[in-house]
Amino acid sequence: MTLYPKLIMDALATVTYAGTKKSLVESEMVVDTPVVAAPQKEGEPWQVKVVLEFPRDTDPFLKSTVKAAEAAIKYHCGKDIEVEITTEFKSAPRPEVGQMLPGVKNIIAVSSGKGGVGKSTVSANLAIALARLGYKVGLLDTDIFGPSMPKMFDVEDERPYAIHKDGRDLIVPVERYGVKLLSIGFFVSPTTATLWRGGMATSALKQLIADADWGELDYFILDTPPGTSDIHLTLLQTLPITGAVIVSTPQQVALADARKGIDMYRNEKVNVPILGLIENMAWFTPAELPENKYYIFGKEGCKQLAQEMDVPLLAQIPLVQSICDNGDAGTPAALSSDTATGLAFLNLAQAVVTVVNRRNKERPATKIVGTK
Repeated sequence: MTLYPKLIMDALATVTYAGTKKSLVESEMVVDTPVVAAPQKEGEPWQVKVVLEFPRDTDPFLKSTVKAAEAAIKYHCGKDIEVEITTEFKSAPRPEVGQMLPGVKNIIAVSSGKGGVGKSTVSANLAIALARLGYKVGLLDTDIFGPSMPKMFDVEDERPYAIHKDGRDLIVPVERYGVKLLSIGFFVSPTTATLWRGGMATSALKQLIADADWGELDYFILDTPPGTSDIHLTLLQTLPITGAVIVSTPQQVALADARKGIDMYRNEKVNVPILGLIENMAWFTPAELPENKYYIFGKEGCKQLAQEMDVPLLAQIPLVQSICDNGDAGTPAALSSDTATGLAFLNLAQAVVTVVNRRNKERPATKIVGTK
């Protein structure tokens, strides 16, 4: 007796899968070519290995189909054949745009027109402060080319793993300080430049959004890259962003770029509400002169811009060395309410909660760009 894969496929073609009313072959359930191994010694049986793919692991026809396939191979090819059938399961398709993150109540984009204004520092501390107020919080580092959140949360050595859930393989976010966190920084070398074209970057970003187990969240914070780029457009075309928070220093150069960021969100095709402005590095107060304020980057420029744009000024965060030191050490200032900086971020979080609640009462849900 001689066996070869086509004989096995012919036998499987006689087995009907009840889920489709077609044969296993017509239903494209046979994964790859069956493996046929001849006996190594006289008297040993031929060995056949087949992989069948089912729609889901709870398929009600799974056991009966496997038994029928094994019986068909032995009936058509020889009853002494040793048959091994293993099963795999199709991954459920990625949710369509508009149906992603069903358990997330509010999506907040933390944005800036200019780099170096402390946007990532604000994002990290805002997320932690919201968690300390008792909210369920997720934070996505959307800066594909300059991720900083793994370091700021002291989780650079963490490697997220995947779980099989609802028919899909999902990335499990890293949890730290009560915040669920994902960043491309977990998947690339921290010392190597990410040389990706725009399409690769946006594809990676969509994976971090749609192929992760974010679960139930009150607030999903998006730490966006500086400027207005492919990443921003992808976010706007993928998620219904509740509102944007704009971070700037009081410096006129930074404020000019902040205006561009505001204009992007207020564009009639985008129409994402501006929840408010945050003035970072508002002033410098030396530890030895706690009553003094030195306006290194200008005085109240962000406050003036907020009045001009008719949006709230959510907070003025001072320039304090401990904020930088804590960020570098992976212990953001918002972890402590015993310091002036920690209290400032807790007040910011409460202000964000207030403006989000007001926004949700007064305005309809944001529509995804590109959808009617």
